[in-house]
Amino acid sequence: MKIYLDDIRAEPEGWIRVKTAQEAIGLLKSNNVSEISLDHDLGDDINGTGYDVILWIEQEVYMKNYIPPVIKVHSANVPAGDKMEAGIKNILKFRC
Repeated sequence: MKIYLDDIRAEPEGWIRVKTAQEAIGLLKSNNVSEISLDHDLGDDINGTGYDVILWIEQEVYMKNYIPPVIKVHSANVPAGDKMEAGIKNILKFRC
C-alpha cells in the first residue's frame, strides 16, 4: 500500500491518506507499505509531524533491521522538509 500523510491535501489516486504521525506509524508497523509520502506540519502537536515518522523509521532501521518503504517528502515547510530529507539520506546510507 501507498501512504500519504497530510492533514489538508487530498491523496493522489491509489494512495491511502492518514492525518497523524501515529496513524502512519501504525500502518508502517504492518510491513505492507511500499511507499510513503510525508507532509511535515499536521495541524497541531497532538498529530505529530512527518519528521516524527522519519525518526521512527530511522530507529527501526538501526535497531531492528527494518526495511523501509520508498520515502518521499511533499511538505511546503522548506526547512522542515530539508530536515526530513536529511533523515531519509541517513536511512538510505545505513541500508546500503
